Amino acid sequence: MESQDNVITIDQFKQIDLRVAEVLSCERIQGADKLLRLQISFGDETRQILAGVAMYYTPEELVGKKIIVVHNLKPAVIRGLESNGMLLAAKDGENLALLTVDRAVANGSRIS
Repeated sequence: MESQDNVITIDQFKQIDLRVAEVLSCERIQGADKLLRLQISFGDETRQILAGVAMYYTPEELVGKKIIVVHNLKPAVIRGLESNGMLLAAKDGENLALLTVDRAVANGSRIS
């Protein structure tokens, strides 16, 4: 059972804006073994995000995937590059899997 310190309310959860995004392009970041730079589309908006998934996915594997992204995360600067969002993934020991959708949905669709 979760600690009461780790429990959030439904109103807190509603503040997180999760959306479907399509990976338009992806590349390794020189000098960073774990980081990839992704250009993603929410349909009406394109953003850059940085993700520490290079040990699990090649850039070519990610292009065209529909992933789940935290849309309203405050931008961060990592290795001098701005990241505008965070992709979601599940990790189980040495395995990592990106959260994706199982049917065709439009880029920018909200997760509810």
